[in-house]
Amino acid sequence: MLPVTSIVAALAALSLVALSIAVSLRRKKVGVRLGFGEDPTLMRRIRAQGNFTEYVPLALIVLAVVEYRQAPTVLFWTIGGLLVAGRSLHFAGIMTARTPLSAPGMVGTYSALLVGAITLLST
Repeated sequence: MLPVTSIVAALAALSLVALSIAVSLRRKKVGVRLGFGEDPTLMRRIRAQGNFTEYVPLALIVLAVVEYRQAPTVLFWTIGGLLVAGRSLHFAGIMTARTPLSAPGMVGTYSALLVGAITLLST
């Protein structure tokens, strides 16, 4: 059933919709259909969305395989928690242009991938 992966995937889907709406609304506001023009806010929103789509799919696959292999429960909750926390901090940092939030967000994302990879290699 993969309940942890299902919860994290649902949160990720909602987050991607929120990121995408933020990009779309900003595009409409500044009248830019392609690229980011000269608008730094639009550029940040596009990068937040792009960064999300670069990391989250693989992290969800890793989480699902770890959970499917029935690794200790603490491990897949740790992976899921690191991913959600990391992506939330990164989103907040990128959207507000505050590196002190986005940098730990990336560390959380990297940590989720590393914990997952190490778990898969060791089980």
